[in-house]
Amino acid sequence: MQKITRRAPAPAVAKSAKIPASSVAAKPRQQRQKSGKAANRPKRLRRWSADEVREAFTRFAKANPEPKGELEHLNPFTLLVAVVLSAQATDAGVNKATRPLFAVADTPQKMLALGEERVRDYIKTIGLFRTKAKNVIALSQKLITDFGGEVPSTRAELETLPGAGRKTANVVLNMAFGQPTMAVDTHVFRVGNRTGLAPGDTPLAVELALERMIPPEFMQHAHHWLILHGRYTCLARKPRCEVCPINDLCRWSEKTVA
Repeated sequence: MQKITRRAPAPAVAKSAKIPASSVAAKPRQQRQKSGKAANRPKRLRRWSADEVREAFTRFAKANPEPKGELEHLNPFTLLVAVVLSAQATDAGVNKATRPLFAVADTPQKMLALGEERVRDYIKTIGLFRTKAKNVIALSQKLITDFGGEVPSTRAELETLPGAGRKTANVVLNMAFGQPTMAVDTHVFRVGNRTGLAPGDTPLAVELALERMIPPEFMQHAHHWLILHGRYTCLARKPRCEVCPINDLCRWSEKTVA
């Protein structure tokens, strides 16, 4: 009969045993860097001083004393609808679709009477138009049922409407009701982070940072100035640093001009 031999079990390693430092050092440097989250974080920028923030918004105000949002609307309701439709779409594209829509439906009652299918036909050139048409009809119904057909003037109430999140609420509160809110879209988020004015990992973090640092006298128009700055000057791919009014204050290390 063939003799069966059993391999002795490997000695147990105590749970508290530490990996020798030499083992860590043996890893390629590049591999160690990739494994740590800190290696991927951008270099922390020097904070803007209160005087610098005031100077930046003083320049924005001098260049454009009365900035306006670019979404066309007739009243608070059509503004609300336009902002809901603008998610993942351009203002120009939304305006093209809403001009004929608002000509026939400028109140919740008229929009509801129009119906979801016809709303879809008006906005079919806008991304996610099926979902957005459903939301427009649903929010129109909710405005009639819960708010007497009027657009509410608080963030909490606006956020209960289908398709309306915090950014939508902030835009409506600012433009329709004159409240000094900060709506953070992709442009404001980019400008806040790129310039070092208000770094943040989320739109809410950028929003709160901007609210803390912008002087009260500039808050009413601040989000418009930042949106327009991001849309026409601080572009995503090719920022126009050579014409930027706050170039000397910006902390971005890759500015195209000194």
